[in-house]
Amino acid sequence: MSSSSVFSSQNKAAILAQALPYIRQFHGKTMVIKYGGNAMTEPALQRAFAEDVVLLKLVGINPVVVHGGGPQIETALKRLGKKGEFVQGMRVTDAETMEVVEWVLAGEVQQDIVGLINQAGGKAVGLTGRDGGMIRAKTLNPELGQVGDITAIDPSVVKALQDDQFIPVISPIGFGEANESYNINADVVAARLAMVLQAEKLLMLSNIPGVLDKQGQLLTELTMKRIDELTADGTISGGMIPKIAGAVDAARSGVNAVHIIDGRVPHAMLLEILTGDAYGTMIRSH
Repeated sequence: MSSSSVFSSQNKAAILAQALPYIRQFHGKTMVIKYGGNAMTEPALQRAFAEDVVLLKLVGINPVVVHGGGPQIETALKRLGKKGEFVQGMRVTDAETMEVVEWVLAGEVQQDIVGLINQAGGKAVGLTGRDGGMIRAKTLNPELGQVGDITAIDPSVVKALQDDQFIPVISPIGFGEANESYNINADVVAARLAMVLQAEKLLMLSNIPGVLDKQGQLLTELTMKRIDELTADGTISGGMIPKIAGAVDAARSGVNAVHIIDGRVPHAMLLEILTGDAYGTMIRSH
């Protein structure tokens, strides 16, 4: 055996040994994963994500995937000649747009993810907030139409699937009192689901390395106090504010840690969970 192959074998053994305490620590625990951005649209990253989810399940961790689909919705609306309209960064969703949102998220996008996970050796099941009466919602703002604000989450269908070796893949669609559908922000759904499931971790795959300081350096760990300071001085701004707000709510509600991870790095999620290295920003609950 050549010295290089011995080295690579030892390397692999070292990596596996490093993962062992983390596997032991998180065995039987639930992790909610918000899946979006590049990780969701680039084929190599899609495959890496699916493999990571399956590996987590195989080592006894319970992954629950919540996905977005903004770019895919935009593409579908353009094909129909419908122009997306936004108020304060949120899509105005009339009845026709809501139909498109439902068939893109619960049809095309969700089934792609389910297929990728199954292809990687897992058993994924697609759900929307209607399944098992999971996500009840009401109008967030009349100007936005069928954009929803969560009123209640019943996680029993997710728990039943988890206990049966399945991996739930959830589209962020809720339903109202008159059985109407609502489009809900996927970050918000992931954060609320993590709270209700008392998840060990909430993992948010993003198109950024994590939270950066004013010099552009990655902040690998943040406390609540530090987040308040960074928001006050403008370091945390723009699209990062709602992401962080959801993360903070989850951390304050008993989710042990929230990770904002760079989804453009292959297997970043696995490396963040099962090694001591940082591939994003971790927000601790204490």
